Amino acid sequence: MNLIKRLAVYCGSAIGSEPVFADATRATAQAMVGHGVDLVYGGGRLGLMGLIADSVLELGGEVHGVIPQALVDIEVAHPGLTELITVANMHERKAKMTELADGFLALPGGIGTLDELFEAWSWNALGYHAKPFCLLNVEGFWDGLIEFIEHAHRSGFLSKQRRSQLLVATSPDDALKLLDEAAAAATQGMVW
Repeated sequence: MNLIKRLAVYCGSAIGSEPVFADATRATAQAMVGHGVDLVYGGGRLGLMGLIADSVLELGGEVHGVIPQALVDIEVAHPGLTELITVANMHERKAKMTELADGFLALPGGIGTLDELFEAWSWNALGYHAKPFCLLNVEGFWDGLIEFIEHAHRSGFLSKQRRSQLLVATSPDDALKLLDEAAAAATQGMVW
């Protein structure tokens, strides 16, 4: 059963220093389209964001971008998406992406990627949604963050339940499988 029909992918507006980041982004697009999963993302044309949008579109998938007007004004919006939604600010962008998506996947990125991931996780913890989220740990990119999450758990600031919610995959296919399993558990009222 494929419960993840639309996946919000958070990733860098830069391409990154290693070719493996772009390779993983293209592989993610291929896995998504292969599983019939549409892309929800930040609407930009730069970096890994632009690459995943272009890749999904080239493979025949649908891409739904959400971008603040300020970024449209400086011409970073992707011009060829299935749908481009313009919002007033970053908060509205994240809220709209959360509304549109069935789950969340973080590829390599910087502070914007972290902001989006942690807001999705926080909103889940507060009961605003029950949608799963996953890190795609490309060549150990997220190892430091995973260790910090473990440290927060060991230090008593993150419960076992909350810690277990952060899914980690090393391949796009595994990420989609983990997200779908977590979405199925959530629909059955189980804690994932």
